[in-house]
Amino acid sequence: QCLLSGSWRSDTGCRMVVSTLSEDGRFSGSYLPGPAAGDSEILTLPLEGSQQDAGLVPQPTFSFTVHWRLQEAPQTTVFLGQCYVGTNEEEILHALWLRRETADNPADDWKAT
Repeated sequence: QCLLSGSWRSDTGCRMVVSTLSEDGRFSGSYLPGPAAGDSEILTLPLEGSQQDAGLVPQPTFSFTVHWRLQEAPQTTVFLGQCYVGTNEEEILHALWLRRETADNPADDWKAT
């Protein structure tokens, strides 16, 4: 069974810590961008998400949102993925992400995502 509780590290050095996982699959925690984020001012950011019922699905899908606290360009990133159990019983997350920054007007919408 794959549960999101705990600490996770990406290939790029980002870290996600799921500190609270409720019975209904909601979770919260923190997200720490890795060196690839390129902004040394970014510290730990809160995250909120949910996963499928791990009691019904042993390798559940999940999603979570991170709101970046950037003065010059506030952004939101959503992650969507699945938690797998590998052949040696290790838990592995595979996820896609999409980052959106604010746009000043609808004409700039195309370059905000």
